[in-house]
Amino acid sequence: MKFERARLRMVEEQIRARGVRDPRVLAAMSKVPRHLFVEEALRDRAYQDKALPIGEKQTISQPFIVAAMTEALELTGRERVLEIGTGCGYQTAVLAELAETVFSIERITVFAQQARRKLEAMGAYNVLIQVGDGTIGWNEHAPFDAILVTAAAPQIPRPLVEQLKVGGRLVLPMGDEIEQTLICVWKDEKGLHEEVLGECRFVKLIGRHGWER
Repeated sequence: MKFERARLRMVEEQIRARGVRDPRVLAAMSKVPRHLFVEEALRDRAYQDKALPIGEKQTISQPFIVAAMTEALELTGRERVLEIGTGCGYQTAVLAELAETVFSIERITVFAQQARRKLEAMGAYNVLIQVGDGTIGWNEHAPFDAILVTAAAPQIPRPLVEQLKVGGRLVLPMGDEIEQTLICVWKDEKGLHEEVLGECRFVKLIGRHGWER
């Protein structure tokens, strides 16, 4: 009950109050137990308005950022979504509530293994996780209706653009280690169109089409 109250307060005070309006996103954020995706010692801080460390110099994103990025994808429940950077699996779990299938790529094996166990325990069986370089995407399952990148890249990785379906949307943080901007890109017959969602701060996207290690 303590965590449920904290989660509902998080949604009202940190997410709805900042302008996230998609009822499906608000419902997913109200349902997914964020505290189960952080270390036990940090569970009392799970619903605070901040990112938290998850090990390996990685973080679980601030709740508002998770909600804002998810809302920008405009999911209806029928989509095939590619997530780059599974991390602890929290964002993955939110996407699993909102899409038909989630394909998630994580470069750190232990994260992928832990996330898979937690998601299966939650009954999120519409998620496939692969260990690998997220910047090259997952061509075997392309094209995707939506792509979400949870680490900052200096530019949009070209393979992700190629694997995005016409009519699809891609959300990612772009920039360097100091200045980053959250970008939403949508694709139509004329090409790519871009909208700036705001400033942000993410770890670096490591890979062939991102940053070197």
